[in-house]
Amino acid sequence: MARSTAQRVADALRTRIEGGGLPPGTQLSEEALGRDLGVSRNTLREAFRLLIHESLVVHVLNRGVFVRVLEPADVTDIYRVRAALETAGVRAADGADRTLRDAVGRAVAEGERAAAGHDWREVGSADLRFHRALAALAGSARIDTAMDRLLAELRLAFHAMPSPRRFHEPFLARNRALAALLDDGAYDRAEAELTTYLDDARTLILDVMRETSR
Repeated sequence: MARSTAQRVADALRTRIEGGGLPPGTQLSEEALGRDLGVSRNTLREAFRLLIHESLVVHVLNRGVFVRVLEPADVTDIYRVRAALETAGVRAADGADRTLRDAVGRAVAEGERAAAGHDWREVGSADLRFHRALAALAGSARIDTAMDRLLAELRLAFHAMPSPRRFHEPFLARNRALAALLDDGAYDRAEAELTTYLDDARTLILDVMRETSR
């Protein structure tokens, strides 16, 4: 089925949110975005409705549409769903297509190159691609779609961190270690490491959110 113009606009805005170009709290101007994307206000409003359904933006009465600012409970739930989807991929890794397995290592290498160039926002983007690739090992189009939406929402959580480098740098080596476990066929160990990894990342974000809210 062909995707509607509103769906394509929603995809474009979701990509900008995931890439960090539209941080939490940003007001989405119908006039500016319509001019930028070459679409009507009606099309934009339909795209906004799609993104509201995905919990990426919110409509504030008499003010407009804004990129959502996450609460600690949102982060907890995001990581709960991440654990379910990504461990499903790790459990299916042994039978996964070679191209799917290669995507895991490629994302690790992209993150390391970005870190070498001190591009910490790109390190964050590569990290999202790494986790998307882990879930994709399950070979499920529905899991892929769920991860696309979830990781765009996760990018909103990353904005809570005052230093992208301090947040992402320690996980570069852990991404490499996880990829190595999968390459070695150590799937049980990979799943255990992934579970600990996600717990640690969630705790880091929640600690910062709670500290800044005091």
